[in-house]
Amino acid sequence: MKIQEIIQEIEAFAPLSYQESYDNVGLLVGDAALNCSGVLFSLDCTEAVIDEAIEKKCNLIVSHHPVIFSGLKKINGKNFVERTVLKAIKNDVALYACHTNIDNVIEGVNAKIAEKLNLEKINVLNGKSGTLKKLVTYVPSTHHQTLLNALFEAGAGHIGKYSQCSFNLEGKGTFKGGNNSNPFIGKANTLSIEPEIRIETIFSAYQQSSILATLMANHPYEEVAYDIYGLENKHARIGSGAIAELKEACSEIEFLEQLKGKFGIKTLKHSPFLGKKLKKVAICGGSGKFLMHDAIKAGADVFITGDLKYHDYFEADGKILLVDMGHYESEQFTPEIFYSIITNKFATFAVHLSKVNTNPVNYF
Repeated sequence: MKIQEIIQEIEAFAPLSYQESYDNVGLLVGDAALNCSGVLFSLDCTEAVIDEAIEKKCNLIVSHHPVIFSGLKKINGKNFVERTVLKAIKNDVALYACHTNIDNVIEGVNAKIAEKLNLEKINVLNGKSGTLKKLVTYVPSTHHQTLLNALFEAGAGHIGKYSQCSFNLEGKGTFKGGNNSNPFIGKANTLSIEPEIRIETIFSAYQQSSILATLMANHPYEEVAYDIYGLENKHARIGSGAIAELKEACSEIEFLEQLKGKFGIKTLKHSPFLGKKLKKVAICGGSGKFLMHDAIKAGADVFITGDLKYHDYFEADGKILLVDMGHYESEQFTPEIFYSIITNKFATFAVHLSKVNTNPVNYF
């Protein structure tokens, strides 16, 4: 088993292109071509987590938070980041981070929070734009269905909860091959007017190379005519935060007690109670203040996230219950997502969930 094989499975679930511009995800330290002796999944990567990996004979750590977040100009061990990187290099432990890209997939961090709270009907709170493209191509009717099926198999045609989506229009195509051409239909140096079908279908931007390879492999023409358009549509399954529903409405106190119990939290910070039943729940693991007004606009009764500041609570303005459950607390179960991805693919491979509590925040 190569390190790259582990990485490929994680990136199939959470492509690197879904990360935010400020982020630093992917393989941070190490060689993906090396054999993987075992993998340790953690929320953070610290010296203690490196020690745990060494003890468990794992030469790959997959963490949610990247230990290298901003540029490193020196690596001489003067702070915890440099010491962690040095220890990883000295012990041949590769470091991989999967951060905002797994925040932004609907099955990712926020879905795990929703799962722990037994929420249902989960959807993206703020869809991400710039992640979709449209393919337009023209194919003779004799090969239309074969090509369309191949494109669907390659991953095209997904819109929200629907698959195999396309638009198909009959028309006539014209072409005239030159001296060295070998046309599938017609003859060289002769104008051909042929019945064709225009196919339009959508795909995720990161799939472009595989979609084009499929198009070329399954289209009968010597020269394939196609157009690719970038779309500003917000992706229905990719984006920030999530909104879901409780199976049964409950009081604010009942909800907070449930939240504390499920996530092992002793203290919660929250805005003033609204004195009403809660049903619709907005979620953002980590720091989610930027989604507060999206949650209000979506009609959420409560918004749970981490890292809220003093003045943020004023912005609730009697419209929503804000709950700061803590950054670490909201994302503590994220390593379970990595664990499931790899064990579902490689059932007998050595995988471990870190037992190190990396939460830097303590309460007295």
